[in-house]
Amino acid sequence: MGARAALVGMLSAAGIVLSGCATLAPVAAPPAGYPVAGPIRRIPRTGHPVVVLALSGGVAHGFAHIGVLQVLDEAGIRPDGIVGTSAGSVVGALYAGGLRGAALIQAALDLRRNQVIEFTFPDRGFINGQRLQDYVDRRLNDRPIQRLQLPFVAVATDLRTGRLVAFTRGDTGMAVRASSSVPGVFQPLLLGGHEYVDGGLVSPVPVRVARAMGADIVIAVDVTRQPDAVRSLSDTTSVVTQSIVVMEHALAKNELAGADVVIRPKLKGLPSTDFALRAEAIAAGEQAAQAALPKIRALIAEKQRELYGCAGARRGRADARR
Repeated sequence: MGARAALVGMLSAAGIVLSGCATLAPVAAPPAGYPVAGPIRRIPRTGHPVVVLALSGGVAHGFAHIGVLQVLDEAGIRPDGIVGTSAGSVVGALYAGGLRGAALIQAALDLRRNQVIEFTFPDRGFINGQRLQDYVDRRLNDRPIQRLQLPFVAVATDLRTGRLVAFTRGDTGMAVRASSSVPGVFQPLLLGGHEYVDGGLVSPVPVRVARAMGADIVIAVDVTRQPDAVRSLSDTTSVVTQSIVVMEHALAKNELAGADVVIRPKLKGLPSTDFALRAEAIAAGEQAAQAALPKIRALIAEKQRELYGCAGARRGRADARR
């Protein structure tokens, strides 16, 4: 995509971020079978603290989520629910649908760009998102959100109102498509009279939604782009790009303040649009998750003791060591 097209996309994103006001308000239901926004159902406790993962957007950096999930799985720390924005919604949906461990990693390594992206005649975007939708639905055997193995929410943005929209039921692939529709690049997804775009415009790291799901412990995985203080800002495109990153960073920082654990893989030097470096991104996610394990285990044990007393704390420690 040329610099002009990229600039149009970034300017579109900037306008939405500046004009939108994020809420968790539900919107009118689209036709039957389509994804439905809200209400967000709280996950009940079943003898242990409710742990919810909040996975950020980040384009190709989203492959790092897979490395994080792999390490948590191996450590026996399995979430009770998962919420994702943009790239985080893709990984989150597959994980919630039962694609985990080596199978999830292999699926990522086997993925080809043309399986999820197809360019079309420009019409408020260069990609319509149908291939991404079909890929997710095919991987999940066309199961809707409410039939996945774990409670799952995909976060999108209502283009006209700027509202945060939390898809909790209906077509999983379509919800992920809405969550991942970067303005100016992907065409907005029209559902039930509303147009939806990337959830990162209002919630780059969806911690608030994780809390609304009833999380006692929120583990946030942040693979959003970070401001680059040494970047050359000698042309219009670089200035707009840096401005978008600064706004995204500020929104993410605000949400991350509400998380109990923040896992931030070291992705500097890995372009966020380069699918060829997926193995490196997965490895960065694994390293960051390994470093966070002691804190996660301690938090689970502490919350177990707080909720269920000493016997519960012993059970919680045993669970965390599985």
